Amino acid sequence: MTNDSEVRSRPLTSYVSRTDDEDEVRRLLGAGRLVTLTGAGGVGKTRLAAQVASSLTRAFPGGVAVAGLGELRDERLVARTVADALGLHDTAGRTDLEAVVSYLRPRRSLLLLDNCEHLLGGSVGLVTALLRDCPDLVVLATSRCSLGLAGEHVLAIPPLAVPDEEVGTPQEALTFGAVRLFAERATSVLPAFEVTESNAADVVRLCRRLDGLPLAIELAAARIRVLSPSQIADRVEKNPGVLATGLRMPVERHRTLRATIEWSHSLCTGTERIVWARCSAFAGQFDLSAAEDVCAGAGLDSLAVLDAVDGLADKSVLARIDGTDRVHYRMLRLLREFGGHRLADSGDELAVARKHRDHYARLIEHAAATWFGPGQDEAYERLTAAHADIREALSWSLRTPGEGAVALEMATGMIEYWVARGAAWELRDWIDRALEAVPPETRGRARGLAIAALCAALHADLPGARQRLAAAEAIEDDEAAPYVAHARAFVKMLATEPNSMADAAEAVRLFGERGDVRRQMHPMFLQGVALAYRGDLPGARDLLGSMRRLCEEAGEERYRSMALFGLGVAEVCFGGDLDDGERFIRSALEIDLRASDVLSAAYRVDGLAWVSARREDWVRAAELFGTAATLWDRCSAEPDVAVTASHRMFHEATRNALGDKRFDLAFAEGRRRNPHDALAGPDALSAGEPADLPPLTPRESEIARLVAAGLSNRDIAARLVIARRTVETHLQHISHKLGFANRTQLAVWVEQRDRGPL
Repeated sequence: MTNDSEVRSRPLTSYVSRTDDEDEVRRLLGAGRLVTLTGAGGVGKTRLAAQVASSLTRAFPGGVAVAGLGELRDERLVARTVADALGLHDTAGRTDLEAVVSYLRPRRSLLLLDNCEHLLGGSVGLVTALLRDCPDLVVLATSRCSLGLAGEHVLAIPPLAVPDEEVGTPQEALTFGAVRLFAERATSVLPAFEVTESNAADVVRLCRRLDGLPLAIELAAARIRVLSPSQIADRVEKNPGVLATGLRMPVERHRTLRATIEWSHSLCTGTERIVWARCSAFAGQFDLSAAEDVCAGAGLDSLAVLDAVDGLADKSVLARIDGTDRVHYRMLRLLREFGGHRLADSGDELAVARKHRDHYARLIEHAAATWFGPGQDEAYERLTAAHADIREALSWSLRTPGEGAVALEMATGMIEYWVARGAAWELRDWIDRALEAVPPETRGRARGLAIAALCAALHADLPGARQRLAAAEAIEDDEAAPYVAHARAFVKMLATEPNSMADAAEAVRLFGERGDVRRQMHPMFLQGVALAYRGDLPGARDLLGSMRRLCEEAGEERYRSMALFGLGVAEVCFGGDLDDGERFIRSALEIDLRASDVLSAAYRVDGLAWVSARREDWVRAAELFGTAATLWDRCSAEPDVAVTASHRMFHEATRNALGDKRFDLAFAEGRRRNPHDALAGPDALSAGEPADLPPLTPRESEIARLVAAGLSNRDIAARLVIARRTVETHLQHISHKLGFANRTQLAVWVEQRDRGPL
């Protein structure tokens, strides 16, 4: 069973329909290729943009992508964030920007770039390149200021409408967006609340005093449990007004919001104020254990932090995000900025930042210790949820004197996570920056260079890999020996140089002597494949079989998939049993689809195409090559040197057998199919698609039906080979369109639509 909150985690600011504004945004998007929504922080730019974007999926067949920059504090990562939003891996030997451009260039797509103002240079550079090189791309940006680009349509977003001072009935008052928002949020805090004849005037007075700003109204409504609308309005009016918080809001309504935040802060307990300030260290979402690690100390114990977090969530300073196994919290960037200034004033900024960094360093250590085993999925999900703060911890360590060694340890501790995210290039950059920040004699330098060489090799950047490898080999460091041997083996295999097998075997031996089974796995795979290439099929079977058994005994899945694929390649490409080879590759694909590992799935589907080609089932082979091509595109990648010879051989054989026209038709048909169907056999591939469920898009209809079938978000992501985050985004769009609050409502609605009229 899944939690209803998976359908829609409550945003920090609610959305009240702005029909006129929505229509104007759509009109501008139809008239130009760059539209920027500007306005005060908390005015509702993000929610308005998301609402419009979710309504335009049919107009953009190439897709609607949402890239939020609010969690970033490093302009170098703007393009990487967009690549993440598109589901692109950085494994093609290209920069993130090049990968994004390559993906978007042939597509008519809409990119929502949210919260640009604090990374204006990086945002402007990215948008300039995208609009220049992607002729059918349209960009919708939100920012407190315009991007200043030629052709930009700037739309200043006003606050929600508020009534005149003279208001008639509660029903009339509720026709105004500001009053509706207050009523909605107050009802969520106090279900018995409603706008009545006796309180309507006070609600209107409050909304007018807050200038109709959604965030200010949210913060005020959070007090309804202990204060009446009249009392809240009185306290807002008595607030001293403009206070120096450093939020840089020059215009009047900015000052109104600033004063509201200040007022909300004044109503917090002393402990809540301290925790608000210390929680500003978090760049993204965080759980209670992180809050306790970062905020406790200097007179606060863990219980006090728990109480303060609960109080801040109750006051809408923190937004609660319910997950499948733990609760996370998030702070709107404007409130985080406010807390950051308070933290700086307190003198605790350095100590809190170090606690923040240490927490995420320990998180990486724990993930490394549990990765090779049944806790792998949980470790990956925890690291993924913490990704923004891992980046922030690395960045802080690199810009703080004397902390570079910790950054190097963090960056080199969990390469599997970065590769699984499709972010090996980003990891290489973090390692390179950490190596520049530490003295030459720093412990772990040779290991860092070897792992950076491995990352470069993953991008087929052999010159970069060789440069880093040579630097690692020049350092006398026994601790780094297995890492150097591993990187050397991989570089030699990609360069088709001799003796890769011996280096891989050396890495396996040295890691084994240290009891480091996890790090034995990839060199063991390299050694097994090298044995197969040398014609030693029995040796390849034995070694890859041992790798598989080690994974099965430990309950490990990702390296198990790698071992199964290696066994499949050995059987299919080097004269082994074809049925066994197919079974191995299909088993590997099942694992990859469950883990939403798109890059690995691309290799496996390609491998199944080889099987069909070996059987001379040419049409199915061409279809599977087409399905694999869609996955390669998703990763902005191609079959690398390790399998390219087999890929080309079977691909050309299939084209030659069918002829160009028949091959292209079957290939195109395969491109349209769900990769999951590669497991179902040829008969399932021709099954018709169910009808759409208006007003949902085809993809939303597909996800809605899977929810109705009882699948969790994780299962849906595996089924559709998309990121779990993408599933959650689609479900948010569905809930906004249909007004549903939970999965049960959606399931009933789908059943009724599919059953038709009674």
